[in-house]
Amino acid sequence: MVNTGLFSGSKAAKSVKISFQLPYYTHWGQNLLVCGSVPLLGSWNVKKGLLLRPFHQGDELIWRGSITVPCGFQCQYNYYVVDDNRNILRNEMGKKRELLVHEGIQSGQEVEFRDLWQSGSDAIPYRSAFKDVIFRQSWNAGVATPAGVSHFKFSQEDAIVVQFRICCPNIEKDTSICVIGSHAQLGQWKVPNGLKLNYCGESVWQADCAIQRSDFPIRYRYCKYDKAGNTSIENGPNREVSTNCSSSETKYIFLSDGMLREVPWRGAGVAIPMFSVRSESDLGVGEFLDLKLLVDWAVASGFHLVQLLPINDTSVHGMWWDSYPYSSLSVFALHPLYLRVQALSENIPDEIKQEIEKAKQHLDRKDVDYEATMATKLSIAKKVFALEKNLILNSSCFQKFFSENEDWLKPYAAFCFLRDFFETSDHSEWGRFSHFSKDKLEKLVSKESLHYDIICFHYYIQYHLHLQLSEAAKYARKMGVVLKGDLPIGVDKNSVDTWVYQNLFRMNTSTGAPPDYFDKNGQNWGFPTYNWEEMSKDNYAWWRARLTQMAKYFTAYRIDHILGFFRIWELPDHAMTGLVGKFRPSIPLGQEELESEGIWDFNRLIRPYIRLGQLQEKFGDSWTFVAATFLNEYEKQCFEFKENCNTEKKIAAKLKSFADGSLFESEDKIRRNLFDLIQNIVLIRDPEDARKFYPRFNLEDTSSFKDLDDHSKNILKRLYYDYYFHRQENLWRENALKTLPVLMNSSDMLTCGEDLGLIPSCVHPVMQELGLLGLRIQRMPSEPDLEFGIPSQYSYMTVCAPSCHDAATLRAWWEEDEDRRLRFCRSVMESDMLPPDRCTPEIAYFIIRQHFESPSMWAIFPLQDLLALKEEYATRPANEETINDPTNPKHYWRYRVHVTLESLLKDNEMTSIINNLVRGSGRSFPKKGLEGEVSLASGKQQNASAGEKTPLSSVSNGIQPKDALPVRS
Repeated sequence: MVNTGLFSGSKAAKSVKISFQLPYYTHWGQNLLVCGSVPLLGSWNVKKGLLLRPFHQGDELIWRGSITVPCGFQCQYNYYVVDDNRNILRNEMGKKRELLVHEGIQSGQEVEFRDLWQSGSDAIPYRSAFKDVIFRQSWNAGVATPAGVSHFKFSQEDAIVVQFRICCPNIEKDTSICVIGSHAQLGQWKVPNGLKLNYCGESVWQADCAIQRSDFPIRYRYCKYDKAGNTSIENGPNREVSTNCSSSETKYIFLSDGMLREVPWRGAGVAIPMFSVRSESDLGVGEFLDLKLLVDWAVASGFHLVQLLPINDTSVHGMWWDSYPYSSLSVFALHPLYLRVQALSENIPDEIKQEIEKAKQHLDRKDVDYEATMATKLSIAKKVFALEKNLILNSSCFQKFFSENEDWLKPYAAFCFLRDFFETSDHSEWGRFSHFSKDKLEKLVSKESLHYDIICFHYYIQYHLHLQLSEAAKYARKMGVVLKGDLPIGVDKNSVDTWVYQNLFRMNTSTGAPPDYFDKNGQNWGFPTYNWEEMSKDNYAWWRARLTQMAKYFTAYRIDHILGFFRIWELPDHAMTGLVGKFRPSIPLGQEELESEGIWDFNRLIRPYIRLGQLQEKFGDSWTFVAATFLNEYEKQCFEFKENCNTEKKIAAKLKSFADGSLFESEDKIRRNLFDLIQNIVLIRDPEDARKFYPRFNLEDTSSFKDLDDHSKNILKRLYYDYYFHRQENLWRENALKTLPVLMNSSDMLTCGEDLGLIPSCVHPVMQELGLLGLRIQRMPSEPDLEFGIPSQYSYMTVCAPSCHDAATLRAWWEEDEDRRLRFCRSVMESDMLPPDRCTPEIAYFIIRQHFESPSMWAIFPLQDLLALKEEYATRPANEETINDPTNPKHYWRYRVHVTLESLLKDNEMTSIINNLVRGSGRSFPKKGLEGEVSLASGKQQNASAGEKTPLSSVSNGIQPKDALPVRS
């Protein structure tokens, strides 16, 4: 109980007792508390919050606590799940709750705030994808009364004022909400007589009524209704409000009933890399302004979303390697590749216009010519810049852009200048500029410098990229289309970010992924891993700035490799492949732990296990050359790598030195065999602590393991499974809960996570808790016993797709494996007929329709897969439509759609096919896409009496999964 002396004075202050009440099931050792913005509730210090006490009410476990406050008291608060030491185990998501004790409430009365836990899914309707795009019309209603305020005056002595409060983000014009229920004040289940709610802003509706204490408990539901008499009663069981029999002083009950329970909203979208788009106006590559055409086609097809790959500048090498969109030069700068040079000025001279037209014809190729396109665009842009630089740089619009972005824009422009001056992005080779400082930066970008025009050119390019992308983004929002971006997990080692913020990265390491569906040998992406400990010191300011920048253009985003926020696969800098790594963070195998199990010969386990028989098997008669060149024989028939060949990079460099063609086999084959030898280990010693070890991934496949005694094999096998699948779970969960909420709270974009690969068991519960959408690809099921995913069984909080940019397209996948095609036909299509060799439009239609009809919140389709719906667009060889080959670290990302957006917009047959799939599956569609038809289907609703199961006139006729959210029961 609170010390009432806090309010002591010459006169007794008027006070009110406030009670907090929340139904929540906890595990042993867990407690609930309230923490808020005032000292009474801890001033956001959870250790000082109000601890609640549990009691049972029917089948529910209710947590309750109270404080005494002065009349007119107000604050913000939230609930927390804590352990016995008040360490936070779980936070509420979404906005902070608001509490206001109205001045009219009399001293000595008790006010109860009855809340429901705010999960991550409850916050989704407040994300900009819904708030500002899909449900944007619903948020323009006039506010009748502020939320939480009750002006009700008592007229009956034994009455209790109940305030009903509900959130409903998806509501049509001229539609309102009422409460119907078992009491006369609630219309006795008759909608016309129900209690009408007032709109309070931000999707919240509320109303008060006085109910006699003897009339409780009251059963009720919320209901939509419009002027035409159409009604839609929420689904689920009846809600109930009862009184606390032990307290006769309760005069007010404030009910926060969460979300109106409806059939969950479901939508669809199209995915295509920006560089893959083709239009009649572009110069060899898709451009930001082409997004307006893509949005038009999306709307015509019934899509609510357009998804892109990363669009940041990747100009690290100055060649086609920079086509890799996940290796950013700057996480803030946009890529000059996507600039439309025709839009730089309204006064482009005729000779430059002619140059542009000539370039359009020259670059209009089957695939992107990255180097030619970049060179052409920058050349033209420099000419226009020379003509208009003073006009643009002195404009108020540019000055505003510069002032809002100079924190990243100045370092970016300076980096680009130094990169070109030193002819390398490796800032370790920049002499005195290798180490960043603000003083050096200011000198580099000074107006007095001889190269100031070059600095300004980079400002100029970024300014116009910002204008063009902003124009497209604004158009998408206007048309009801979500623009979804992509947040890469890493940055290039030689980037602006590693130059400016070197302390945030572990520069002697590399990021990748262990063996999985994409590559049995793992992946090495070459990005330095993050120094999370250093990042946490300023509450992850670098990440928060990234998300704030993205939110200027996007209303949703995909977190690339979300597993990296739980743990990252870390490789030594000298590795080229992704096999011999360890997870960071992770709990290693200690030397004492291994010795206690009888494992002691550590040199044998960490040294590459190379025996004469292996050399003869791999290299045949040439084994002597290999041994003499790369190895030393330290014991009879036992070998180790020489000092100048004892890492993967050293081996590759040694092989490159044989430029005279003296190798007995291909360089690639010899390198693969030598890599097999150097990877033939059982344990990896921690480079920072020699008494810690990590089991090599798939250690049972190595001959080093197979040649061990049975006891050692059994021990190491058990420790291997413990390391990879058990001992890390709590650590990884805690790590994700430190970082992911910071990302999500940095903007109001809708957050999705790419959760493919080796998935720890903690990942999906954390994503569900935070309201993060997962990804489901049919050919990569998360269920270990399935070869193909079952779209009809996907959970609601997911994005489903038949393929993705890291895999073969639907057509290519179908055509590349006859046996798999037959198994798919039998198990998924339930047909014993011999499937066709080609992925016909009928096959594509079947698979695509499966995904449309899934319970997933979003069904997003690569444009290539949609083109397979029509024979006319399936003439290009299927393997040419693949965007990326994850097994090839130097893959050229250059795929272009072979049909223009203008042509697709004219193809009414194609848009009709897709439109029918959208509508037939019950998914929402943009209203502008179907001649003014609306996505909220309303129907006549019969009155329901207490206890009856009421039918629902739903938002859509889609499937309602068991775990559908946001739904309150």
